[in-house]
Amino acid sequence: MAQTADSVLKDLKANKYSPFYFLQGDEPYYIDLISEYIENHAIEPEQRGFNQTVVYGKDTNIMNILNVARRFPVMAQRQVVIVKEAQEITDLGQEKARNMLQNYCLKPVPSTILVFCHKYKKLDGRSKLAQTIAKETIFIETKKLYDNQIPNWITNYFQDKHFKITDKAVILLSEYIGNDLSRMANEIDKLLINFTEKVQITEELVSKFVGISKEYNTFELQDALSKKDVLKANKIVNYFASNPKSNPIIPIIALLYSYFTKVMLVHHSEDKSKQGIAKTLGVNPFFADDYIVASKNYPISKIIRIVSFLHEADLSSKGVNANVEEGQILKELVFKVLHT
Repeated sequence: MAQTADSVLKDLKANKYSPFYFLQGDEPYYIDLISEYIENHAIEPEQRGFNQTVVYGKDTNIMNILNVARRFPVMAQRQVVIVKEAQEITDLGQEKARNMLQNYCLKPVPSTILVFCHKYKKLDGRSKLAQTIAKETIFIETKKLYDNQIPNWITNYFQDKHFKITDKAVILLSEYIGNDLSRMANEIDKLLINFTEKVQITEELVSKFVGISKEYNTFELQDALSKKDVLKANKIVNYFASNPKSNPIIPIIALLYSYFTKVMLVHHSEDKSKQGIAKTLGVNPFFADDYIVASKNYPISKIIRIVSFLHEADLSSKGVNANVEEGQILKELVFKVLHT
């Protein structure tokens, strides 16, 4: 049956295991989180040699997987079988193999915990196999979070660790790392290792321990552009141009595109209040003022031109229009934005 990752993890931590888990979708973070929990906790370490099997999809097929799943545990309550990269199973698209897997779903071995990690792809929801899996197994479909969902995810992650974090530090992390949840969790965990007490995580601490420059980052570039601070914007873009490996242009363009499309939404919003803008954009009200300021500095006609500049810069960065250095593309883009 379809469940959320949080509900499944809650059951696992309460030692409630099911015989079959099918984890699929575009967001690998939750697939890894659940499968790794089962791998590390479902059976005792001394029992894993005989009772835990981890295979990779490209190296096996459905019959081999099910033959292992049908074995009985050796001097243990249960065995664990984890299929990583299940989307690469050699015969998963063949009718015979799909029928075998469907039949196993209907009658799984109670003493086996079988886990399929089917990343970046989904089974055809119209197929009998997909429908049976969704009905008979613990089924999870993970989706990439939208950019405007990342700040809340970061805040909740810190809360789960019993830490507080400032709004600006949240945005700094979200802008720097984006919606790669695995990388985000890894960076946060590395950050928190430095603290034995539950301190509040500030922008300064994020800059220090995650390696983000406090002055020279995309968040500060957005701020400079929104206020039309020519001096600050040029200092940042020159820094980016001199450090292209640490500041690749494509993510910068993507973040600026996201930012200015939100400014466009401010123009179209019926409710121009701070709370109304925050709701429209799906951001913390703390940041609504930044978008309101930008909307005053950039009327809708200029926003439309800026979006076209961003599109041109994106093509140039990919070598479509001309072979120009990234730093020069970024400098020209910032100049056009400021002087449009």
